[in-house]
Amino acid sequence: MKLIAFSVAAALVAAASAFAAEPAMIMTTSAGKAYTDAKGMTLYVYDKDEAGKSNCYDKCAANWPPFKAAAGAKAEDEWTIVQRTDGTAMWAYDGKPVYTYVKDQKTGDATGEGAGGVWHVAKPD
Repeated sequence: MKLIAFSVAAALVAAASAFAAEPAMIMTTSAGKAYTDAKGMTLYVYDKDEAGKSNCYDKCAANWPPFKAAAGAKAEDEWTIVQRTDGTAMWAYDGKPVYTYVKDQKTGDATGEGAGGVWHVAKPD
């Protein structure tokens, strides 16, 4: 009986893994519908990034923290993983690395929209 229960539990875990959720969710922010992290913090893209490559380091990354990918995270659909030069991994949407913004204080804030003319809210297609 224990073997059957273990087999059922293992099958459920495997099924859940097969349907892994996207790393971000869609919420209504002060800039409209946007991707956010699990805490509801708005995600942004940076015009100076290249497809699959982050160009935001040092002071830039202190103000615009990369949306980190957990160890073992797997790309899915439009969501891919970008390897940073510092050895960390971050998420990208449609090839564009995504970041949060330190000045966003609460869920739904999108105060970084248009910052410096190069930062934009990551919006679903």
